[in-house]
Amino acid sequence: VLMRMPPTIAIGTARVTLPPGSFLQATVAGEEALAALAATHCGRAKRIADLFCGVGPFALRLAAKAAIAAFDSDAGAIAALQKAATATPGLKPVKAEVRDLFRRPLMPQELRDVDAVVFDPPRQGAQAQATQLAASKVPTVVAVSCNVATFARDAKILIDGGYTIDRVTPVDQFRNTPHVELVARCSRKR
Repeated sequence: VLMRMPPTIAIGTARVTLPPGSFLQATVAGEEALAALAATHCGRAKRIADLFCGVGPFALRLAAKAAIAAFDSDAGAIAALQKAATATPGLKPVKAEVRDLFRRPLMPQELRDVDAVVFDPPRQGAQAQATQLAASKVPTVVAVSCNVATFARDAKILIDGGYTIDRVTPVDQFRNTPHVELVARCSRKR
């Protein structure tokens, strides 16, 4: 097999070289809509954690205005994200780390300096991470999901932990199917 140039995509102002097996959203328009909603929901947060970050569709856009701590279990995706962040002028600091958030979710004390969390887990959801978020004091949690059932389970954990769901927006990027992506803004009750 011959590869003349590695495949790259634009994410915000960054160019990301895609590692083998990269996950991308179903459509460019869908990804841009999800990212715009996440940015709006994060508001003026200065320190954002991006959980299940992949190659950085949220992290690289959010880094235009906030410092980012990004976590994912895919070492290739994390390397691609960190390389793109380092090579892109004008971004706030991005620290990308390989971490299996199913087995080792971020704990409340690790989130104490975070103003907002964005999490976009695979279809099975993020039960262990949602449990730790519910025990944290993070003011804003933005949940992105492609599975309504696991979103409902994880959202209930957040609600039981003291969050309220302020808004849920469906994004129909799975053409000709009954599936929908959604973005929810959750805030800690005061």
